[in-house]
Amino acid sequence: MTSKTVTRCNWCGDDPLYVRYHDEEWGVPEYDDQRLFAKLILDGAQAGLSWITILRKRDNYWNAFDQFNPEKIARYDEAKIAELLQNPGIVRNRLKVQSAVRNARGYLDIMEKEGSFSRFLWDFVDGRPLQNSWRSMGDVPTETKESQAMSKTLKKRGFSFVGPTIVYAFMQAVGMVNDHVVDCFRHAELSQ
Repeated sequence: MTSKTVTRCNWCGDDPLYVRYHDEEWGVPEYDDQRLFAKLILDGAQAGLSWITILRKRDNYWNAFDQFNPEKIARYDEAKIAELLQNPGIVRNRLKVQSAVRNARGYLDIMEKEGSFSRFLWDFVDGRPLQNSWRSMGDVPTETKESQAMSKTLKKRGFSFVGPTIVYAFMQAVGMVNDHVVDCFRHAELSQ
């Protein structure tokens, strides 16, 4: 499919990387514990930036952060954090890098106590994607009661860079909500 033959959400523009992300990933339900953890870290890294910035650096993040292995990230010390802050392939923000370490520890705690990070997160939407019917991107909220609840709970569990707006962007990306606009070809596909 080319961007000229189908209707898409307008946020992806015509950048091939962004279009592919929109068409193949955004809004597709994700249930893998580690992939959800990685996406939450990446959405936190995005804070204050555009998603395309993170998307272009995503492969670098996977390499820099040990394939988002939470056991390894949870053990990062100041030397490793300093090394990461020299890596031009990621967003070199100390608070965001430290957040990844804190969030890895929170993830491990949830896995130990709850048995599944995926189930823990998906419980905020009763285990299935919420189906929205937005006519334009201007109708899409930046946060919801579900993202507020998830944000509050994650913060209590030690996570950072998980405000309700970041969490809602995460929920959209991992398919907990279908926020493709109704005339986007992906809306109907992901409604099934």
